[in-house]
Amino acid sequence: MNDYLKFSKVARNSVIWIGNLGLIVALTGCANEDYSDLTSYVAEVKAKPKRTIPPLPEIKVVQPYIFKPDGLRDPFKPMQRMEDSDEEIVTVGGGIRPDTTRHREELESYSLDTLRMVGTFSMKSDLWGLVVAGDGTIHRIQIGNYMGKNYGKIIRIADDRIELMEIVPDKPGTWREQQASLALIE
Repeated sequence: MNDYLKFSKVARNSVIWIGNLGLIVALTGCANEDYSDLTSYVAEVKAKPKRTIPPLPEIKVVQPYIFKPDGLRDPFKPMQRMEDSDEEIVTVGGGIRPDTTRHREELESYSLDTLRMVGTFSMKSDLWGLVVAGDGTIHRIQIGNYMGKNYGKIIRIADDRIELMEIVPDKPGTWREQQASLALIE
């Protein structure tokens, strides 16, 4: 074991000596004192005429926005699912509200983001839309049908999209109309 320690000490010293020699050789190559290209570049830059610095742009003052959440629902509380209840829906002031007494159509059991428009066809001068549901079933629809969980009534069918008007809860006891559409997927 004593021989091994002597050998490793000699090997370590040899590596250090070779590393130092390589460093000296590398630094010797940096001894060139010809700075003529640098000197000419500095003289060229100093010879250029001085320009004025353009003024800073005017800083626009942004008026702060004060958020007043009075009368709005708490976004951290879950919304009540109005379509799951069989109760009569009461609105304040008799405004817009969904018809809960009508028979719900099959496409109303799917959320709108799981439905995909795949095409259209004409039958007896009426344009029908083809919609694929989340389970892969293809449904044909026309103006006046309903789809989506927010009481979405189809108001227009075009070659490239289906437009519908949804009735969504706004404030507690009130509803509002919201336009939505399904675009044709290629």
